[in-house]
This record gives sequence, structure tokens and C-alpha cells, in this order.
Amino acid sequence: MSNVAKLEYNGQVYELPIITGTENESSVDIRKLRDTTGLVTFDDGYKNTGSTKSKITFIDGDKGILRYRGYGIEELAEKAEFMEVAYLLIYGKLPNEAEYTEWKKQMTRHSLVHEDVKKVFDAYPTGAHPMGQLMTMVGMMSSFYPNSQDPQKMEEDRNLTIIRVMSKMPNLCAMMYKKRIGHPVMYPTNELRYVEDYLSMTFGNPCEKFTVDPVVASALNKLLILHADHEQNCSASTVRMVGSAGTNLWATISAAIAALWGPSHGGANQEVLEMLQEIKDSGITTKQYVEKVKNKEAGVRLMGFGHRVYKNFDPRATIIKKSADDVLKKLGVVDPLLDIAMELEQMALSDSYFVERKLYPNVDFYSGIIYRALGYPTDMFTVLFALGRLPGWVAQWKEMVEEKQPICRPRQIYMGETPRAYQSIKDRK
Repeated sequence: MSNVAKLEYNGQVYELPIITGTENESSVDIRKLRDTTGLVTFDDGYKNTGSTKSKITFIDGDKGILRYRGYGIEELAEKAEFMEVAYLLIYGKLPNEAEYTEWKKQMTRHSLVHEDVKKVFDAYPTGAHPMGQLMTMVGMMSSFYPNSQDPQKMEEDRNLTIIRVMSKMPNLCAMMYKKRIGHPVMYPTNELRYVEDYLSMTFGNPCEKFTVDPVVASALNKLLILHADHEQNCSASTVRMVGSAGTNLWATISAAIAALWGPSHGGANQEVLEMLQEIKDSGITTKQYVEKVKNKEAGVRLMGFGHRVYKNFDPRATIIKKSADDVLKKLGVVDPLLDIAMELEQMALSDSYFVERKLYPNVDFYSGIIYRALGYPTDMFTVLFALGRLPGWVAQWKEMVEEKQPICRPRQIYMGETPRAYQSIKDRK
């Protein structure tokens, strides 16, 4: 294979280097294109643009492959704890026993949030969207830790900030849920593992001992692993864009939460439940709704099926489907929306219309079902997504800082007015 691509423009041929990744992905290096040719590329939404080199996550959407640092997502979800995967993403290797013990020790040591944070929570109006709260609270945390505001400081300071971000996020997420239902905030329990502690802070109460259901803990552990990173998606790219300005980690993660909040990104599992509610409220059968989808009726969409990246199947959905079945069976939840979801799943998997178009249930479909069964309000779903995606965001930020990525500054194709003269207000039409 040639190591250059040739561009012929204006009677001249330019040679552009080819960069090949470790999984044999090839790209054209255009970093000097504007300097040598006067041209810039146009790629609306950056769908065909490699914005960075990264060693964190590999995806092959055509083959349904997702790997973190070379490890298949199937093996990690089956065998690993979420905090092992977080360490892997952030530091590039699975921790040995001593490293993991110290990592968990640091997590428990820094899990408490400042008591003044509660005062800010108290100021939020009833019904405030939890993602808006989370975005604000995370960005605010840098005010409590002034030494976190310069990402170029010593590596020891950066690592302490990473530990604080990772350890305090479950506490913040649980506090929002507690405020939502009018319950007192629960403090962390140091002897519990990360996922179990989060569940305890969320669903426990001071009046009685809370026992974590192992089936629920296992399902949430898998979900967090499956969401932990997904290459250069919208929020990960936001991390690199914002972080490239030298922004501290707290504020950078706040920006990533804002990106994830959008319904086209992290809100997909919320849209699944809204679709199920729409089916229920309409009074039609699931089969009739599917027929409307097939007939492409206006305003009727099938949410939680297919994926922009995975063109064959979503490997994460295959993993989490069993957990969804296990949770529903263990909890014995009676919920008409979940009944509709199961009917919809069976129809979509057996109907040739969906099979031929590869509109399989994706991870958003099953994660929405699990969160609903656990009792989360629909607008809390994206908060769970953020909790899972946190180590990926941290890893992207850390890699960008350590490799001294220059500040992001995309170009544009200007389509506005050409030069014109100013007119006084009385002469304007």
C-alpha cells in the first residue's frame, strides 16, 4: 500500500502522507494541507475526520467490535469490576493486586463532598433537570480544589484531581436522586465497592440497613463498563476541545456532561421510555405501532434500535440483554411499559423488515429497561450514562494533556455576505 495520497489541484500534484493505526486503519494526514495548497477540507460534523491519535478505545462498527486498550468489551463486562476498567482506561493497564488495593483506598478516602455542596443543591428549584444540576455541580467543584485548576502542574496533582473526580461523582449523582424524592442525603460506606456504594447512597435510607441486591449490582456494573468509553463521540470530542484550552478537569467534565445531555447523544435511553409511554397512552397495540413505523408515518419513530456506528450489531446490547432479563426476573417488576418493551423486542427481532435493515435493539434500549425496573425517573437515565462514561472522559483528557495537544481551532467555509458599506439608519430599507 502506498504511504502517500496524491491531490491534484490547480495544475499541481501534492503528496499527502498516510497514517496507519495499529488496527490497520489508514488516514490522510492533512495537517499541512492549508499551508501547501491554500485549501481546507469540508467535513460537516467531522464524520470522516480523525481529530486525534489515541490509544484508548478501538471500534469497528462493521464487525461489531469494541475494545478498551486492546481488551474485548465482552471479556471485560463478564469478568471485570467497573473500577478495574476505569483504571485501565485512565492509566493504560489493568491494575495488579497492590495497585488496585491502593486505587480503591484512594477512592474511599476522597469520596465525601464538601458539606457546602448541599447548600447549592438546596437552592435548585423542585423539578430541576438532574443533568443541569450535575453539569453545574461538577463545574463548581473546582472552586473547592484550587490546585486542580492548572492541568499542567505536577503529575501527582493531576492524579489527585482524577481520584477526586472519580470518587465524588457517585456521591453527587446519588444526592440528586435523594433531593428529587425528598430524602436525606446518604454518606458513602467505605467497606462497599464502588457500584454497591453508589446503590446504597441512592436507594438506602438512615432508618434501616440497606442490602445491595447482587443481581442489580452486577447489571449496573456491566452497564457502567459498557458505557465507559466510546472513542471520539460527541462528549469525548468535547472533552478534547474544551481541555485543549488548558481548562481544568472539573470544568472539562462539566462541558462533557452538557454534550451528553443532548437527546441525540446521551438522551437516547430516555427517548426509548418516552416511546413506550407514547405507545401505552395511544391505546394502540405494539403490533399496530410497529406497522406505523414500517409505513413511515409522520412522527412515529422506533427508538433504541440500530446504531450510527455499529452497522451489524451492537456488541454491548448482546451483553446487557441477559442482565436486563435477570433484573426483571429477580425484581418481579409489574410494569406495562416493560411489557410493551418486551413485545417490541420480540417483534423487531423476528420481523424481516427490521432484520433486513439491521434494526436490532441497541444498548440504549436495554439500559432504559433496567433503569426503569430499578425505579429511576426517566430524566435520571442520562445521569447514569454520565457516571459510566466518566473514566472515558478522564482518560481522553489525561491523554490530551500528556501529549500536549494544541488548542482545537477548526476552520470553516464562509457562506455569508461579501464586503458592503455601512448605511445610516435612515437609508436602510
